[in-house]
Amino acid sequence: MLLPLVLAAHGVSAGDQVILSEGGLLAYVYVGAKHMITGYDHLLFLVGVIFYLTGFRDIVRFVTVFTIGHSITLIGATYLGIRADEHLVDAVVALSVLYKGFENLGGFQKWFGVKSPNLLLMVGLFGLIHGFGLATRLQSFDIGSSQFLAKIVSFNVGVELGQVLALIPIVLVITRWRGHRGYAAFYRAVNFYLCIAGVGLFFYQMYGYFG
Repeated sequence: MLLPLVLAAHGVSAGDQVILSEGGLLAYVYVGAKHMITGYDHLLFLVGVIFYLTGFRDIVRFVTVFTIGHSITLIGATYLGIRADEHLVDAVVALSVLYKGFENLGGFQKWFGVKSPNLLLMVGLFGLIHGFGLATRLQSFDIGSSQFLAKIVSFNVGVELGQVLALIPIVLVITRWRGHRGYAAFYRAVNFYLCIAGVGLFFYQMYGYFG
């Protein structure tokens, strides 16, 4: 998180604008995939979700709900021109990372003495927020008026492809590690660092907003 280039990777680059301006719909697929693969905040949240799940069927179900959620707001908000400050949206996305790490560590039971909120519902809700964040990024590009909806959908398709490509090694590492004796320590450490990352990214985005 201390590397400016890593933190800037999630932003909008002039190079991507050139690709979109000179390419067709496949260029939007490419940039969407690239955006998700470098979208560390989205992927950190999904890491937290996958840690909580044990079966492949559950992983597919929850990732599908997340995908539907962010597809709705990505396509809908971009098409309707609904915008918000990208720093504020990404600050909420950062809080979703903190939330998932906190929940995985049993924070609701330990600190508040209550059960965690329904995970499937929360994944869907955070999916909507993550999608709104993606929409603010897409609207930062000059995509013109020609094939407007097709470009939005193509970008969304790229996001889904990038998400799948990024999740494959993540799922493999976590599922393979479950069989090792040190998994409990690994689980606690990763989710603790998810909390730290969520806090750090939140303050980074708030600094960007006020700065």
